[in-house]
Amino acid sequence: MTPFAPDAVHTHRFRFTQAEVETFARVTGDDNPLHLDPDFAATTPFKRPIIHGMLGASIFTKVLGTQFPGYGAVYLGQTLEFLRPMFVDTDYEGVFTVLSINPDKHTAQVATEIRDAQTGKVTTRGVATLMHREKC
Repeated sequence: MTPFAPDAVHTHRFRFTQAEVETFARVTGDDNPLHLDPDFAATTPFKRPIIHGMLGASIFTKVLGTQFPGYGAVYLGQTLEFLRPMFVDTDYEGVFTVLSINPDKHTAQVATEIRDAQTGKVTTRGVATLMHREKC
């Protein structure tokens, strides 16, 4: 496991299925046909259904809360920019770079990015602020 320290980089590969998109739509109530209806999506610039931006960004809370720095981390904030669409059954890589750590306040700033694993193009980026009682 990557040590949680300034300039440390942690990566995590993942993908989402259409079933997961449908579950996210049901849980959030966001049933926009752009995410669920291939016929509707075909009429858009994307030509096929796209993943909800917030579903894609949910990988940030998964990794920060369970892997890097891990259990006990508490999300305090997150900025997000959605730069490109994400699609089901496509491999992506979450990239987490520790920008700074404040040991007195037990907080850290972590750059968060999602990249298409094949093209390397960034789909989503932002900065997370988190607290961790033991490692920050």
